[in-house]
Amino acid sequence: MIGKLNHVAIAVPDLAAATALYRDTLGAKVSAPVPQPAHGVTVVFVELPNTKVELLHPMGEKSPIAGFLEKNPSGGIHHICYEVEDILAARDKLKASGARVLGDGEPKIGAHDKPVLFLHPKDFYGTLVELEQA
Repeated sequence: MIGKLNHVAIAVPDLAAATALYRDTLGAKVSAPVPQPAHGVTVVFVELPNTKVELLHPMGEKSPIAGFLEKNPSGGIHHICYEVEDILAARDKLKASGARVLGDGEPKIGAHDKPVLFLHPKDFYGTLVELEQA
């Protein structure tokens, strides 16, 4: 059901510093910051030959990333994202097998302008999983 790894998301306390680290120290191509108000984050995409790294920074205190950074002040891996061909079929199959879909279970438009869903980390060995329709 899952396809290729789309990205690994890292929550960062300082988006400019994290961007500079990936761009200047590691020599990666990085995007400009992209505000995602519907998700409460600003993101920067680090483009790699085989996938992406998504740097996440909270937009305000109510952002889910703000809570993550309270528990992990230095930042850290927040989630991994896999591509699926049909997000609704994937959701239905996962729910039928007992996996929990976060939120209302309906896909939302993600940072790549494609439908996404998140799966409960307790069902995936402590890892928050995002599915994105390819």
